[in-house]
Amino acid sequence: MASVSYHISNLLEKMTSSDKDFRFMATNDLMSELQKDSIKLDDDSERKVVRMLLKLLEDKNGEVQNLAVKCLGPLVSKVKEYQVETIVDNLCNNMLSEKEQLRDISSIGLKTVINELPPASSPLAANICKSITGRLTNAIAKQEDVSVKLEALDILGDLLIRFGGLLMSFHSAIQSALLPQLNSPRMAVRKRAILALGHLVMSSSNKLFADLMEFLMTELRENANPSTTRTYIQCIGAISRHAGHRVGEHLEKIMPLIVKFCRIDDDDELREYCIQAFESFVRRCPKEVSQHVLTIIELCLQYICYDPNYNYESDEDEDAMDADAEEEEEGESDDEYSDDDDMSWKVRRSAAKCLEAIVGSRHEMLNEFYRSVSPALISRFKEREENVKSDIFHAFITLLKQTKPIVTGFYDPDSMEHEEGPISMLRLQVPDIVRALHKQMREKSIKTRQGCFSLLTELISVSPGALAEHIPAIIPGIQFSLGDKNSSSNMKIDTLSFLNCLMVNHSPQAFHPHMAVIVPPVVSAVGDSFYKITSEALLVTQTIVKVIKPLNTETTFDYSAYVLDLYNCTLMRLKAADIDQEVKERAISCMGQVLCNLGDHLQAELSTCLPIFLDRLKNEITRLTTVKALTMIAGSPLKIDITPILVKGVPILASFLRKNHRALKLSTLTALDILLKSYGSALTMPMVDGILTELPPLISDSDLHISQLTLHLLTSVCQVHPSSSAKTRDAILPAILSLIKSPLLQGGALHAMLEFFQSLVATNTPGLGFQDLLQMLSLPIYSPSDTQSPSYAVHKQAFHSIAKCVAALTISCASEGAIVVNQFVNDVKNPKSSDSVQLFALYSLGEIGRHVDLSGHPELQQVIVDSFSAPSEEVKTAASFALGNVSVGNLPEYLPFVLDEIENQPKRQYLLLHSLKEIIACQSSSPTAVDHLKPFVASIWTMLFNHCECSEEGTRNVVAECLGKLTLIDPQTLLPKLKECLSSESAFTRSTVVTAVKFTISDQSQPIDPLLKGCIQDFLRTMEDPDLNVRRVSLVTFNSAAHNKPSLIRDLLDQILPNLYNETKVRKELIREVEMGPFKHTVDDGLDIRKAAFECMYTLLDSCLDRLDIFEFLNHLEDGLKDHYDVKMLTYLMLVRLSTLCPPAILQRLDRLIEPLRNTCTTKVKANSVKQEFEKQDELKRSAMRAVASLLSIPDSDKNPQLTEFVAQIRCNPEMCTMFDSIQKDSTLTSTDALMDTT
Repeated sequence: MASVSYHISNLLEKMTSSDKDFRFMATNDLMSELQKDSIKLDDDSERKVVRMLLKLLEDKNGEVQNLAVKCLGPLVSKVKEYQVETIVDNLCNNMLSEKEQLRDISSIGLKTVINELPPASSPLAANICKSITGRLTNAIAKQEDVSVKLEALDILGDLLIRFGGLLMSFHSAIQSALLPQLNSPRMAVRKRAILALGHLVMSSSNKLFADLMEFLMTELRENANPSTTRTYIQCIGAISRHAGHRVGEHLEKIMPLIVKFCRIDDDDELREYCIQAFESFVRRCPKEVSQHVLTIIELCLQYICYDPNYNYESDEDEDAMDADAEEEEEGESDDEYSDDDDMSWKVRRSAAKCLEAIVGSRHEMLNEFYRSVSPALISRFKEREENVKSDIFHAFITLLKQTKPIVTGFYDPDSMEHEEGPISMLRLQVPDIVRALHKQMREKSIKTRQGCFSLLTELISVSPGALAEHIPAIIPGIQFSLGDKNSSSNMKIDTLSFLNCLMVNHSPQAFHPHMAVIVPPVVSAVGDSFYKITSEALLVTQTIVKVIKPLNTETTFDYSAYVLDLYNCTLMRLKAADIDQEVKERAISCMGQVLCNLGDHLQAELSTCLPIFLDRLKNEITRLTTVKALTMIAGSPLKIDITPILVKGVPILASFLRKNHRALKLSTLTALDILLKSYGSALTMPMVDGILTELPPLISDSDLHISQLTLHLLTSVCQVHPSSSAKTRDAILPAILSLIKSPLLQGGALHAMLEFFQSLVATNTPGLGFQDLLQMLSLPIYSPSDTQSPSYAVHKQAFHSIAKCVAALTISCASEGAIVVNQFVNDVKNPKSSDSVQLFALYSLGEIGRHVDLSGHPELQQVIVDSFSAPSEEVKTAASFALGNVSVGNLPEYLPFVLDEIENQPKRQYLLLHSLKEIIACQSSSPTAVDHLKPFVASIWTMLFNHCECSEEGTRNVVAECLGKLTLIDPQTLLPKLKECLSSESAFTRSTVVTAVKFTISDQSQPIDPLLKGCIQDFLRTMEDPDLNVRRVSLVTFNSAAHNKPSLIRDLLDQILPNLYNETKVRKELIREVEMGPFKHTVDDGLDIRKAAFECMYTLLDSCLDRLDIFEFLNHLEDGLKDHYDVKMLTYLMLVRLSTLCPPAILQRLDRLIEPLRNTCTTKVKANSVKQEFEKQDELKRSAMRAVASLLSIPDSDKNPQLTEFVAQIRCNPEMCTMFDSIQKDSTLTSTDALMDTT
């Protein structure tokens, strides 16, 4: 401490020196000291430093003054509160000084201090703010000197941005001081007053806000001065931008006034401010502005064409496809009309921006936009002012983005349906768009051309193929921008990127007539000295290769003239070693494509370029791209001869399989598989052995995708080099047998394993025959090791996997089938068989029976049915599975038996229905199987309806699933029958029918979809059913439709949503008390249906957000925030989603959302509660805080007094503060990850 004090006093002494350099150096050293976190000043040093710095603010040397100001920032956090007050007092006094330089430096000092003050929760900030505010409001209200007033307004603005919430007691005085400044003769004062008012309204009280709006509207009505009218409208616009969620309730009074002023002639500035105000209303008050949108659109369309000083007649008379010379003349004539005083461009620009805001926020009006807004924007592409033209392009691009079918987290094959209207209207306008852009694409202005390409790229992404008929009109523009004299580097890159997008999204034939024009500039761009142009040009070259000779379609186009040009320009880049990595990778990919598509014309060149691939394969940076390129060449239908590099190449590829690089392993496995299939004879035994050596570590459940590709490769080895399959026994088979026991094995990996076993057994390798493999597969079940769990020999899922493999082997070796089936039948019959053996035998019988007719085994049926009485539930389920699958092998034999049993065996009904479900599911898989089942459909249908009345809900659900899957087989006949049953008197039947519809909806496109779309409304009317359970299953079905196939329900939401929202309410008549011994327990029978309703609401946010009235949605969400634990958890999740999806709406409702969240976070569990209660409350608190964290992430939410106060309350409680900090940290990490994934 002493040494610091000594050092500081030394510096202070130097600061009194008469030499300005000494003073400067000493102040600089003090600055360095103050920036150290470790520095601690005693009281005496603090006082001296503060006094010295305040003295240096009046120094004669400007540089010393500037440094002294900079020192104030770090000093504020290092000295005691009363010293900060001294600094602020002094600065405020100096601000009123007569010396201009001192005033300026003091105001900079005040801004520095305000920025460095600790956060709003500290007492220091509150006291300092209060002491500054009074002085500032005085200075603003009473000061004659305009420059002082301007500085005071500026500082007040800074103060309100950071600490608006702390100054509640001053808000009234601040507003009173600011309002008169709106009439100041100086425009600068008015502008700063407007800015300060904008910051004030974010945290002012409702009464003060209402007073402000009333004042502005009264002034607007009575005021006759155009200059102040402009100011008041600017002020309303600024208030709306800063606190639009509060302007909503006053909008009805404001709009007529602004519309009136907007129509006043000869005041372009006023008109611009009016349209800017409209834009802020559209963005910030979406609900309240709805009824005025058409008026705003009408005004914007009128003023986007407002250009009184320029005559566009000559443009319109000319044909859009005019010659260059005429365009040049047109360009020159612009200058004659240029007028420095012409402000009309600002009106047009604000109109374009306002239209962009409307288009971007009103998805429901798309059809209207294409009728009125789109033609107007297209007609204005000829705009003469570059900045305005850019905004018009942006508005049209926004319209195109809105037209894109909504891409949500799931696939909806019919998602185009509801967009058909807008998309078909857009297609009709494409010729006009191209005509309007044709001339713009050859403008001198680079910004204009970039705008054209952005717009056309967006058009292609919305409607791929839309420009097919207009390629001849677009190519000249591309040619123009690729010409050296017309373009900057960025322009060339954008043009190449657009050309690539154009060729990828249109048929190759459309470009064949233009190749002579396209290829030369692209080849030239590949040789460009700027690496980014080269990289983009190589990407285009790769696409050109696919266009001139597509491998999947026949073409008569003669491409031979371009082959060598494309090859040589790519080879030049492929050879170069000293180029950018991106160019290297693109050159490798491009050459891969050239050889893949044009290799038959380049036989003589293979000896030159293939060795380069070998070199690139050895390079760690380029090896992955090279592997992919080789895969492409090896898979080419042209059978390119790459055998010269295989001898060295295959061992290198095999070595990649042991690298810790997942993408490299995946690509290498695919490459080796294709090489084996295409060049099997060229791969010698040592090469294949080298590959097999690397495979065992890759077969594991830690990465099923790698395992799947490894198994594909092994299958190819067995088929191409059967003699090598013996090598798989020692190392590879144990790994496979270990994987088969994994509970994770499923899907593609399991399918690959079945193919491998079928290929392996077909090689007839000694020691790997049918019986050997069967024994290896069944060994873990018949001879379980001691380490396994006592209940089952392997995991339940593994029984399915092993049984599938056994079935695959049995199907391959049909002669062995009878013996195996008898063995399994005996295992099931044998009373000494363990549960594991019985399970395995039944699953195996089911898997074999699905593919082979087992009706020749007389005992089989009885043995399976007897297993329905087994003591183990798992064995019963396996017997049900077996009976269903065995029936598939011979429907006429077994299906009547199953149906008969369902009728006559009530105790086994549930299991038998599961068997029937298996039969229907298997028979739905192919058209032939469906034909086999059709004769039985009527009898199955009748039998199922006999069981709709079952009192067991589990049984009814299986019946519903069977009905749904059966309906998919013959929707034309069966869907109307389901619909008829909606009028049944039995609630059980109605609920079963509605549940059945749920099973007809899947995320894939199906023949039933158009029929379902026509009648799903009838099924969903059951939301109004008197029976509680029917209403619940109706909501579950609706949720399934909204999630898997939103197009079914999007157009019905207007009728469905009132019923859905109705089910979110707590109904007292459904709450009852149950006595449990000495205790009374409350049971809410309506909880399940409320949960179902809120789940539907959550799903709708993902799939149908554009069809929701978000404010109505929030009304019901608010009820959910006060509901039961399960419902609260759902509503918190919805709040998190809505904070990202609809921030303005949430901002408007913030005051109503905070209180329920606060209640959850501050609720304490009774001390004598069970552990689960504490855990439940803790999880609830966490979820509520996640919601608070997401609310805080909304821009400007921190200006809301209630939210700020609640966060301060969280910060004051150590336990809540710790929890909140960890949640905020997690949410930051999650959002960063999401960003990384997207990129």
